[in-house]
Amino acid sequence: MGSFVRGSVRRRAAGTGLVVLLVAAGAVGCGKGEQSPEMTPAAAVAKAAKNTEDITSFRYRMTGRLPEEGRIKAEASMRTKPSVAMSMKMTALDQGEDGTAEIRLVDKAMYIGGSAAAAKEMDGKRWIKFDMSALGESGLGGSAPGAGQADQNPAAESAFLTGADNIKKVGSETVDGVKTTRYSGVVGLADLKASLKDEDKKTREQREKSIKQYEKLGVDELTMDMWVDGDDHTKQFRMRGDADKGPLDMTITFLDLNEKVTVTAPPAKETMDLAEMMEQAGS
Repeated sequence: MGSFVRGSVRRRAAGTGLVVLLVAAGAVGCGKGEQSPEMTPAAAVAKAAKNTEDITSFRYRMTGRLPEEGRIKAEASMRTKPSVAMSMKMTALDQGEDGTAEIRLVDKAMYIGGSAAAAKEMDGKRWIKFDMSALGESGLGGSAPGAGQADQNPAAESAFLTGADNIKKVGSETVDGVKTTRYSGVVGLADLKASLKDEDKKTREQREKSIKQYEKLGVDELTMDMWVDGDDHTKQFRMRGDADKGPLDMTITFLDLNEKVTVTAPPAKETMDLAEMMEQAGS
């Protein structure tokens, strides 16, 4: 059982962790009209990034490709206050029956719901639990980029596009029935890191942690697109980059904001604790 579970946990945690990081790429609003045409592209992006600070919960869907994991799709809800919580159903389209998982983040613990095949290997238990605080620079955390960021403010990555010096207005587009203005730019992580010297300590530390996760993937440059609605919120966000183990190309579309999000932990009798499991495997 040990080898199967360890492999399954690492595969799922790697994908899950990066998903969490990408979710943080931009908390959003759902406006009704096209964004004001008077703004310069840089000002429009900066305002949308600033507006994320007032958002405490959101619902979204995500599609695209992750390094190693391949094509994925997901739907989720997340809140950032009074405590971080997330509920997500994700499918890795290139991994067959073993590619579907439900993820819950609540009370500083992440739960990953395995497939029926995984449950058979875990004495019928369908959930794996691991402590988010344990996802550091070593151990499982090393194979779960972004997982250690799950309790960070989602505004941390939404401001990345503001670091591009070539932001341009692409044009007007309708996303899920909402009129938006699309902006695009290329962000070099080295330049972005250098620009943080002018930020306050909290902002600098948040963004440095986020940048480090991309560096671990081998990404040194991100091509980013942002669709901004008439309320100066991000309706949709796309990020692309070349990682060491394959392309990164994710699109996150936000459906609503500041609606109540409630996440509950799975029943204890259906849960296998990762710390206990790894201890048993080691012995």
